[in-house]
Amino acid sequence: MLFPTTIAGSLPKPEWLAEPNMLWAPWKAKGEELSRAKRDATLLAVKIQEDAGIDILTEGEQARQHFVHGFLEKVDGIDFAHKVEMGIRKDRYKAMVPQVVAPLKLKGRVHADEARAARAHTGRQLKFTLPGPMTIIDTLADSHYGDRVKMAFAFAELLNEEAKALEADGINMIQFDEPAFNVFMDEVPVWGIQALERAAQGLKCATAVHICYGYGIKANVDWKDTLGSEWRQYEEIFPAIAKSSIQQVAIECRNSKVPLDILALLKGKKIQAGVIDVASDTVETAEDVCKVIDAVSKFVAKSDIIATTNCGMAPMRRDIAEAKLMALGAGAKLARQRFG
Repeated sequence: MLFPTTIAGSLPKPEWLAEPNMLWAPWKAKGEELSRAKRDATLLAVKIQEDAGIDILTEGEQARQHFVHGFLEKVDGIDFAHKVEMGIRKDRYKAMVPQVVAPLKLKGRVHADEARAARAHTGRQLKFTLPGPMTIIDTLADSHYGDRVKMAFAFAELLNEEAKALEADGINMIQFDEPAFNVFMDEVPVWGIQALERAAQGLKCATAVHICYGYGIKANVDWKDTLGSEWRQYEEIFPAIAKSSIQQVAIECRNSKVPLDILALLKGKKIQAGVIDVASDTVETAEDVCKVIDAVSKFVAKSDIIATTNCGMAPMRRDIAEAKLMALGAGAKLARQRFG
């Protein structure tokens, strides 16, 4: 089938699970009640995507407060009690972050519950998202390894352990989220790609990397205003990604200043093309989605295009997110009719 659909990863959480319309939304339950609520929200996320005609589903990241820290919570060697201030994304903004204080080790499985719940309740393909090594180390202070690259590869080993377990749970695609790839572009070809490949080592399922310019929060919006009328930063890293073993690249295309012609640098990769703008509450039409797919097809083989959202939808209003999912499903269907 041409133009299969998926989402970047996250969906808004129901108001009975967490505070709505915000990142880092506080949970509304604890203990066993929270575990049950997370499972219920996971099944709801699967159902909503199915109803919208999404082909490659995710569990909506319903069991995680944050796409990075949802993984870090299950890692030994991290001190969450004594946070320190650190510049994130090359000092784009400051944040209080946990510290790595000892050798890193998984406490056990990280995402088994939600992966298995989603797998048991859909026959469609399932994608699962994990934070990439470079993005993880840009979200933590190092008080143990004394070397950013060494710490990144330590995380890559843990990610690989969980990714293989997810594959065994029946997950069809593992996607690593690496927004840091468009910040530390000089480091991506030197060690970032290698760390990513270590995280994906030995996987038989499909592999993907998601790169983006971030959510529509003020710090990101202000930074984007400094990048000029065309965002050609990816030209510095796409050749390295093209040579890598990672099979798919997810990138924002709708209402983005990324010139679509640079997608040609990713020859041989499947492109998860963002056709839904998650930084706007305006709901796309099927025609809007179809037009972006058509524009991408000028530089990417139609058989290599997967239609997706620009980024996660976690902080959006649920009604808007669900309407955008419907537009995604309808737009891809329209594109198949026109260009199939």
